[in-house]
Amino acid sequence: MTSLLRDPARRRYYAPLLLCLVLIAVLLALPTGFEGALQYQQADRCAARVLSVDDSAIIDTGLVRSGEQRCQLELLGGLFKGQTTYGVNMLNGSLEQDKIFAPGDKAMVVVSYQGDEILSVTMIDHYRINKEILLAGVFAVFLILFAGRTGVRAIASFAMTILMLWKVLVPLYLKGFHPILIGLAVTLVLTLMIIALVYGFDRRCAAAVSGAFLGVLVTCVLGAAFTDLFQIHGAVMSYSESLLYAGFSHLNLTQIFMASIFIGSAGAVIDLSVDITSAVNEVVEKRPDISRWEAARSGMNVGRAAMGTMTTTLLLAYSGGYVALLMVFMAQGTPLYNILNYKYVASEIIHTVVGSFGLVTVAPLTALTSGFLLAGRKQGAAADNMIKEAAE
Repeated sequence: MTSLLRDPARRRYYAPLLLCLVLIAVLLALPTGFEGALQYQQADRCAARVLSVDDSAIIDTGLVRSGEQRCQLELLGGLFKGQTTYGVNMLNGSLEQDKIFAPGDKAMVVVSYQGDEILSVTMIDHYRINKEILLAGVFAVFLILFAGRTGVRAIASFAMTILMLWKVLVPLYLKGFHPILIGLAVTLVLTLMIIALVYGFDRRCAAAVSGAFLGVLVTCVLGAAFTDLFQIHGAVMSYSESLLYAGFSHLNLTQIFMASIFIGSAGAVIDLSVDITSAVNEVVEKRPDISRWEAARSGMNVGRAAMGTMTTTLLLAYSGGYVALLMVFMAQGTPLYNILNYKYVASEIIHTVVGSFGLVTVAPLTALTSGFLLAGRKQGAAADNMIKEAAE
């Protein structure tokens, strides 16, 4: 510990990790302000095991099923743990939303009660939390095994990002704060912390953060401009219209959509800025006498090679969720002219192309910031020594 405090380089490297852990602790304790907005106030949520099912009230109409499924349940937690009761699984005729239970399944249920009496049990969905925890645990173990201390930092970064989005971004959006300004602020904090966890608080961090955030700003401006030009309303986002009907009619969905463009591409922008900064730093380490412009040109060469794959990465990331929609278009014989004009497709074009613009600009911007911040220091030191010698 004493050596850590005395060594400035080690302090700069470990300070971001300590700051990240403190930030995670603060965010965990930070209330969102919507804890009291539960849909069921007098209700208990827990897991339940399905003992038997009664499908006699289910109506089959082709591919979809409607009606209700009545299940005998053993409550596995909550106020009525161990009790056996009956629950109802309502079917709305939607393959997307409906679920069918079988004996032996575990379900997430909401128990409405009064005193010690169970009034009704509603079956929400299959219980998946234990499997999600298992998946996260296996991921964390493998990450630490293969990446060591870097894996620990990656896990801290992952947790911090989730908490920043859930505890800061989403509540502030719901409270009516300006979506673009809040999105930029959250993105800047995450960019700084994520890159600092890689490098520590040093010149490399400053170079990468500067280039990445400039790229995010370019994406922000272009996203806002082309959303207006394409006449895209923010209701194109899934579930956004339901949010308006739930009492949040004051929200500006279009500005939230604009913010989602640069937030969605920020990860790829950060990745590319770190790659270029690391490449420039490696060149400077091998050739300390290299000029700033030569180092910047080396960074641009690396950026050119990376941009070809990163833009395709964005395309695959965004289009992967719309494969079914594209299949519908093809199955119906929809002309490509109509497809490109469809608002859902146009919104994804904005996400992909504008995000790619951010990647195209972050490469030269990061190359310039890296070149000027990382190179030329030895030349500057030599010049200072010459001035001192001349003065003597």
